[in-house]
Amino acid sequence: MADEIESINPATGEVVARYTAHTADEVERAIAGADAAQAHWRRTTFDERGAALRRLAAHLRERREEYAGLITAEMGKPITESLGEIEKCAWACTFYADHAAGFLGDEVVATNASRSLVAYEPLGIVLAIMPWNYPFWQVLRFAAPALMAGNGALLKHASNVSGSALAIERAIEAAGFPDGLFRTLLLPGSAVEPVVRDRRVRAVTLTGSSETGARVAAIAGGALKKAVLELGGSDPFIVLADADIPAAAATAARARNQNTGQSCIAAKRFLVADAVGDEFEERFADEVRALRVGDPLDPATQVGPLARADLREALERQVDESVRQGARVLVGGKRRSGPGFYYEPTVLVGARDEMPVLAEETFGPVAAVRRVTGAEEAIAVANASDYGLGASIWTADTVRGEALARTIESGAVFVNGMVASDPRLPFGGVKRSGYGRELGPFGIREFTNIQTIWIGPAGAPPAASAE
Repeated sequence: MADEIESINPATGEVVARYTAHTADEVERAIAGADAAQAHWRRTTFDERGAALRRLAAHLRERREEYAGLITAEMGKPITESLGEIEKCAWACTFYADHAAGFLGDEVVATNASRSLVAYEPLGIVLAIMPWNYPFWQVLRFAAPALMAGNGALLKHASNVSGSALAIERAIEAAGFPDGLFRTLLLPGSAVEPVVRDRRVRAVTLTGSSETGARVAAIAGGALKKAVLELGGSDPFIVLADADIPAAAATAARARNQNTGQSCIAAKRFLVADAVGDEFEERFADEVRALRVGDPLDPATQVGPLARADLREALERQVDESVRQGARVLVGGKRRSGPGFYYEPTVLVGARDEMPVLAEETFGPVAAVRRVTGAEEAIAVANASDYGLGASIWTADTVRGEALARTIESGAVFVNGMVASDPRLPFGGVKRSGYGRELGPFGIREFTNIQTIWIGPAGAPPAASAE
């Protein structure tokens, strides 16, 4: 009997829908179909691909209420954020439709050839293994550039957002992309390895935990396939003594609690200079205390439930162990009573590096404040983490802020702002936060064959010997 997949509403604990996992034969048909469709798609022009992406953007905007409602029902995101997620997907589609030709155009290079150039050619089928926390955005930020570059795509989404996965497939079909070019595979994680190894799959992209990323990277590496990994984060939010404390505290509350704290790039470690520690903690606690927790379908709700019961249990353990080790709760610190997987927005102070709330990635609305003597200690603590995805620095001296940003080991540093992904800028991490980049010109080039083309006759040879 085929595996059954359930989608559960995290606000109520009730089953939203049930799906049947794909059989091996269905997976084979999906891969064969994507392979055939991509063989044609790779020969289309940028104008043709861009027209399809613009139709997809229009479709997403036309159906934004429906798709946002699906996101909220499946993983509990506040509805205003779900609507914003759909709009951001549409933006990524139009961005790559507008700019892909410039990003992937031939680059002529002067050599001793009569003509030599660098071309960016499609790789083939890209397999995406995606998480539940941004059900549409995580997929479209990979799919828009991958399809625009002439590739095909297979999606293995998180099981609890299977409805979103199928809705994305239907949206891409409705936009007029070739039949079969993009396919969703409803599979348990244990069934993914054969897909990664399939010779027709040329590359893999994964967003998820560092542990899952390491396993997928090992499989892809064994099959000699390109991989892009966007993994966990423990982003530092550094507040220096000259910072605008009211602005920093207000942004800190949003940066920690966006998507109910379930974001790889949510601020997690708040490293605050002693000189302003008391003021920041008081203002931060007030901002978090004022957040409205409730029904994610209510437009006034700012913090919804966690996506699954086990995520709440993990967060409880991290908080409880940290409190036993001496951390102090200013706000929250416990689950809410009643249905759903709710946990109160929480601020802990007096945190030390060995406590779970700082030593581990926290994935929920829990903030830990650690005091530092100044910038030097803040950078040292920030870089001591095994993660390196994003970071934020708050200071009145933006020249100094930029200089400090260059010393932080992370894929992105925002000075006086909240870390966020942007289609115009590369996104990704270092260390256990992964490798490779999504978005921007770098993201679309990740899944291309960077091909050298040399045309003779040759002129005078260069001084170096040939290899």
